[in-house]
Amino acid sequence: MNERVDNAANPEQGNEGSAAPKRKRRWLRPVLLVLGPVAVIVGGAYWYYSGGRFVETENAYVHADMVAISPQVSGQVAEVLVHENQQVKKGDVILRLDRNPFEIAVEQAQANLASVRQDMNALKQSYAEQQGNLEMAKIQLEYAQKTYARQSQLSKRNVVSKAAFDDAQNAVASAKQQIALDRQAMQTTLAKLGGSVDTPVEQLPQFQQAKADLDQAELDLAHTVITAPFDGVVTNKPEPGAYITPGKAVASLISTQSMWIDANFKEVDLTYLEPGQEVSVTVDAYPDHEWKGVVQSVSPATGAEFSVLPAQNATGNWVKVVQRVPVRIELEMTDSQPILRAGMSTVVEVDTHHKREVPAFARTALSWIGINQAEAGTAGGESAQ
Repeated sequence: MNERVDNAANPEQGNEGSAAPKRKRRWLRPVLLVLGPVAVIVGGAYWYYSGGRFVETENAYVHADMVAISPQVSGQVAEVLVHENQQVKKGDVILRLDRNPFEIAVEQAQANLASVRQDMNALKQSYAEQQGNLEMAKIQLEYAQKTYARQSQLSKRNVVSKAAFDDAQNAVASAKQQIALDRQAMQTTLAKLGGSVDTPVEQLPQFQQAKADLDQAELDLAHTVITAPFDGVVTNKPEPGAYITPGKAVASLISTQSMWIDANFKEVDLTYLEPGQEVSVTVDAYPDHEWKGVVQSVSPATGAEFSVLPAQNATGNWVKVVQRVPVRIELEMTDSQPILRAGMSTVVEVDTHHKREVPAFARTALSWIGINQAEAGTAGGESAQ
């Protein structure tokens, strides 16, 4: 009751208190009407001219070196030394095949090699024997010629019979023919000995063939042990007792060290994208972690060009579709980061270092309001690095 009386007694004092906010609102409204649009325009210009530096895509997936392990020989799996999804090192044994058939093949090849060595040594002995037979044939020819000469003289005096003379003549022809046969046999033996009787057995083709058969048998035996070609994780392994054949995959090995990302950027994003640029990678499975990488290479063709049935755009019903180009990104791997798995979805952002050119009037306006070119994301009108 007293407060109402006081207010009624001092009406001027109440009017003075409400006049101050009214005067404040009078000058605030024009300022907001002028500076508000200016701030929006400046902010939009700043955002535009400082933008365009980063390109991003979610069409990116983790890839790794992956091989299908297949045997080089046929056989039955005797032992599997890894379990499913086990991590292995290069050279670790994955599985073993039954060795018995291959050990028998090695023994057969060894026996064949020894037999060939003996045969070659026997050929050398046979050549020496043939040389002796040739000398014997020459002696017989010389004797037959002497006998023929005597029989010829006696035949002129009609001392010997015609039959004796014919026997002497036949002995000479037989001795000559025997010499020819012995020489032919020696040539055949020399041919088998590589043209010279002094050729080492190890250099003869027959021995080398037998040695190659032994090497192949030993190699097949070694191939019964299948090892990991690099560090990775084994999956899709076989079970003991399975019969496997060459060329058929029996397990898969996925690398845990050599990993990269294939990011499929829209073709309009490749204007300033080049190899060597820095990349930030976020994996969907680990949203709180960030990987660093580098653009390794850009595909020479779009993904559609590598399809089994490439697009045929020379038709009447044509619709323009923005194509995507694969970009390979090399990851910087560290032990402190979570484990990546092939096929994971990622989000990649490439820093192209591109800076949009600011017109002269915009640079003047920005400098007038106190924003320099560096803050606006420009480089004095220079193009992208």
